[in-house]
Amino acid sequence: MDQHHHPENDAEYTGLQVNAGVEQPPAINPYFRPKMRQPRLNAQAYIDGILSGDITVLSQAVTLVESNLPSDQLIAQKVIEGCLPYSGNAVRVGITGVPGAGKSTFIEALGTKLCKEGKKLAVLAIDPSSERSKGSILGDKTRMMELSSQPNAFIRPSPSAGSLGGVARKTRETIVLCEAAGFSTIFVETVGVGQSETAAHSMVDFFLLLQVTGTGDELQGIKRGIMEMADGIAINKCDGSNIEKARVARIHFKNALALFPPHESGWKPTAVTCSAVEGNGIDDVWKMIEDYMLFTKRNGYFRRKRTEQSKYWMYETINQKLLDSFYHDPRIEQLLERTEEKVLQNKVSSFVAAHDLLDIYNNKN
Repeated sequence: MDQHHHPENDAEYTGLQVNAGVEQPPAINPYFRPKMRQPRLNAQAYIDGILSGDITVLSQAVTLVESNLPSDQLIAQKVIEGCLPYSGNAVRVGITGVPGAGKSTFIEALGTKLCKEGKKLAVLAIDPSSERSKGSILGDKTRMMELSSQPNAFIRPSPSAGSLGGVARKTRETIVLCEAAGFSTIFVETVGVGQSETAAHSMVDFFLLLQVTGTGDELQGIKRGIMEMADGIAINKCDGSNIEKARVARIHFKNALALFPPHESGWKPTAVTCSAVEGNGIDDVWKMIEDYMLFTKRNGYFRRKRTEQSKYWMYETINQKLLDSFYHDPRIEQLLERTEEKVLQNKVSSFVAAHDLLDIYNNKN
């Protein structure tokens, strides 16, 4: 039977009339044209573009760094090697804080100030959950409309690497590219309070903890390790009816910082208040960062810390490569699930199982 036939239109039915209806449009847009993949440049072309300050080429190079394709990684490492001699001249600032502390608003306020003073600013993120959540920095970019419109600002979404180590390493490599492109200030934002703070601390010069008051116990929810890593604390949202509370919190934080062991740098961390919305105290935060940079450069700690960080990332990269090599070894992939079952059934201890797998990987058996 004709699928377009309507029995209601037969002669035996009177008073009924069903129209044929409207022809449905095709499921696929006839004007759609698949986006062609942008051709890859050679390594020297990327290097030349980055050194000339071309933001488009810089973005493409960062995409290479974030890629997991072996061919892309080969070019990326050549680009990083070529840019390395031109890096290291920026002020690297790590910014973290509890949820609701106003990191995005604060970064926009401080970043816009720096850009208007003629500085070039790159905002990066360490977000180990980005593969699942697509990263929160994308939302930050939408919220930081004024900073996004600044010609001297470069805001880069967090890479989706699936593991903290991978994300952190790629952020570290992106810093090298941004510095070679002439960015004088790098903000590394961490999402949440956890392991990502430790990773950020290992790649920045100044580590800023952003805090907020008026939510109960100001010191609650801040891990001691994060407090000990902080080179300074900024208490945000010091405006309106919250001004007095923020000032009291500043005293509490200064007292808490005084109880921690002295920093290796000799610097004494302090706390300041600010309002990212109203712009109050933003200058004080930047002055604190500038004072720290001047202090550590004078006593030699700045260069020593940069050297230690480079060494740290060499070993981190070795560890990451060894892990990847181990878990992608065909023999290990075949045995891993079976060995795990034996451990769960108490047929073998966790330590013996691990040693057996490592022995197989190292071709000892």
